[in-house]
Amino acid sequence: MLQQASLVEYGARRVIITITAILCALLEIVDTTIVNVALNNMRGNLGATLTEVGWVITAYAIGNVIVIPMTSWFSQQFGRRNYFAASIILFTVCSFLCGNANGIWELVFFRFLQGVGGGALLVTSQTIITESYPAEKRGMAQAIYGMGVIIGPTLGPPLGGYIVDHFSWPYIFYINIPIGVIATLLTLQFVRSPKYGEKSKAKDVDWLGIGLLAMAVGSLQYVLEKGQDDDWFNSSTIIFLAVTAGLGLFFFIWRQLTFRNPIVELRVLKNGNLRVGTILSFIMGFGLYGSTFIIPLYTQTILGWTAQQAGMLMIPAALTTAFMMPFIGRMLQKGAPQQYMVALGMLIFSGFTFWGYKVMTPDTSADEFFWPLILRGVGLGFLFIPVTMLSLSTLKGQQIGQGAAFTGMMRQLGGSFGIAIITTFMASQIMVHRSSLVTHLDVNSTTVQQRVQGIQHAFQAKGMSPAAALKGSYAALDGAVAKQAAVLSYMDVFLYLSIAFLLCIPFVLMVRGNRKKKLDLGEAMH
Repeated sequence: MLQQASLVEYGARRVIITITAILCALLEIVDTTIVNVALNNMRGNLGATLTEVGWVITAYAIGNVIVIPMTSWFSQQFGRRNYFAASIILFTVCSFLCGNANGIWELVFFRFLQGVGGGALLVTSQTIITESYPAEKRGMAQAIYGMGVIIGPTLGPPLGGYIVDHFSWPYIFYINIPIGVIATLLTLQFVRSPKYGEKSKAKDVDWLGIGLLAMAVGSLQYVLEKGQDDDWFNSSTIIFLAVTAGLGLFFFIWRQLTFRNPIVELRVLKNGNLRVGTILSFIMGFGLYGSTFIIPLYTQTILGWTAQQAGMLMIPAALTTAFMMPFIGRMLQKGAPQQYMVALGMLIFSGFTFWGYKVMTPDTSADEFFWPLILRGVGLGFLFIPVTMLSLSTLKGQQIGQGAAFTGMMRQLGGSFGIAIITTFMASQIMVHRSSLVTHLDVNSTTVQQRVQGIQHAFQAKGMSPAAALKGSYAALDGAVAKQAAVLSYMDVFLYLSIAFLLCIPFVLMVRGNRKKKLDLGEAMH
């Protein structure tokens, strides 16, 4: 395994490579959430419907998920440095084209291509950082990478809100251009490619495998992103794409296990640690992206905050995670058992969601959110690096890239599943709670009548006629019921997330201890 050892870097060169890789990971992750707060402006500017503008997010996610499993193969075909640099260039050029788009579908097309470039950045930067550090410093390497991955989704909304408020929406894409140019130059100058075996000839390339993978994950991502909007399986499009995703995945797995040059090396999943790590990555993605999605949504729709205020709320928690990363990396270097750290992270994250459940009201203040979100930051700190270390610790050489691709894809899919399940669950719970609340509102009740009259008098004091004021008071009462039903559904989401993370802890503790892993890793390096 000399090839692996030869990629270890030292001194200033390692610092530059690490900064380059983190810059690229940040570029990719920030872009998944930065557009969320600009959708309204895009819709008005490009004359798009709400459904059409939603494709700006969906197209990027589909491009991401399609390319992530293939990154290891592309690196082998073209050389890691060349493929990484090409991905940065594609991402940067498409950022410029997105900012210059004249129509919604032009923007969606360039966002898809930007996602294809971005998917490679995330996984390849993780592999580059992992291989640039010696075995005993891998925990610290993952801590540094983890800072980018955890902070990225949080930075997006406040940064996007600031740019939209002070400039215009194309600038959320233009800010990628100078960073992309610098990252490309640094990559070409400093990043090295491992010596892989012989490249596949054109006739040996698994074109059918590439097609099946694109069809399966593209269809699945569409179903997850658009299912709730299209009323799930009441839509013929959703049914068709769900069947397409299932058949595509089945035939893709069969193809990869039988073809001599598979595009994705599924046999690497024979590694027990990687199998556990991919499941944990999925759960972590569910919690990370699910909570990053739901908290800004709650603060904006229920509490009436601006996008920038909602984004700023998340920053202290992200800084807490960043502050903790080096300490957790050091603990891992000293031999702290990874599975216990993951279990502790899940317990802390469960505590955050339960605390969130307790503080949610129609008028919760920013101060009441502060400590639960700090707890979230601590929990994510204990989850990210130990899960990554657990996944990649017994892999060697080229397998590290393949393993990183699997964990990266599962983290993204976990986020997509999380958001899809949360939005569907909330929609049904709002109806349940609304029905329950309405049954308690008796129009003949003295209390209800007094409430209606109080609102009516307030409207009349503002100059409304008695009839209009009465109609407005009933509408206001209906709005209060709808708001309370929504708050109760948010509370349900937090409660069930808390229970789900608690239930995962016993399974995590069943994973083998890492004394054997350390020995394996040492053997892999020699």
